[in-house]
Amino acid sequence: MLSLISLAALVSVVRAKSHYLSTQNLPTYPNTEACIGLPVQYSCENTTVLTNSCCNVVQGGLVLQTQYWNTYTGLESQGQLLPQGSWSIHGLWPDNCDGSFDQYCDLSRQYDPTPSPSTLPDGTTVPSYKGPSVRTFIQDFGRYDLLKYMDAYWINQGAPNENFWAHEFSKHATCTSTFDVACYEPGYQDHQEVVNFYETVTKVFQMYPTYNMLASAGILPSNTTTYTLSQITNALYSQIGAVPYLGCYDNGTILDEVWYFHHVIGTEQYGHYKTLNSTTQSSCTESGIWYYERTATSEQVVSY
Repeated sequence: MLSLISLAALVSVVRAKSHYLSTQNLPTYPNTEACIGLPVQYSCENTTVLTNSCCNVVQGGLVLQTQYWNTYTGLESQGQLLPQGSWSIHGLWPDNCDGSFDQYCDLSRQYDPTPSPSTLPDGTTVPSYKGPSVRTFIQDFGRYDLLKYMDAYWINQGAPNENFWAHEFSKHATCTSTFDVACYEPGYQDHQEVVNFYETVTKVFQMYPTYNMLASAGILPSNTTTYTLSQITNALYSQIGAVPYLGCYDNGTILDEVWYFHHVIGTEQYGHYKTLNSTTQSSCTESGIWYYERTATSEQVVSY
């Protein structure tokens, strides 16, 4: 018979092992074995029919990496701060090859607590999500490193960060073919594609250090100096070889968005992104554009 001391030690070992298994990083990648040997073509440029939508971006082949320049979060008192010396992540959007787009394509994977729009063009209602937040999905896969990065660079305004993340997955990733659940079989784990999407968004975001590209050209946030559209566009073009979309509000005078356009070869997760000229005309005026400084108490120092 086990002594009480031996039994207690055994229980301790089992608990420790269980904790280790629940906190180690679990795999999130899709299964691309079937992709080997298939034609390799950029999305929206294929000359033959793409036969496997898990191997190529068939739905949502015009891929946009989008960023925000906000000056405050509204939740500073709760420690939700913007990344100093960096724009923040908006998302990774799957437009169709003709520039149109779909949204909330799979309501069985709808995790957005405040869907926008709440009604789709065909009249379908998008129900509000009431379950555990997507933050717990990331934690379940042990990806605390990813969570730390997202809390540093993927910042919501006026609501918790995880609400924004849930919105971006539910509205956009469900309309990207390579994030379909079937692409993770066999052995799919609940929410595996959600975490994989977040990994992909952060990876593509790092391709475009917008703040530094502008700063190196002498374009810095200012409350006293305005810029022209050509100044901002040319600075970015000189580094990426394409014209991005620049978004402004207040009659086109306040800069707050940039979108980088791509075709992708292979999967959206791991394929090559070819940067393209924007297919959308800028909403900014030709001159007198404000690129405002952030509120000092709305930023935090972040690591890259």
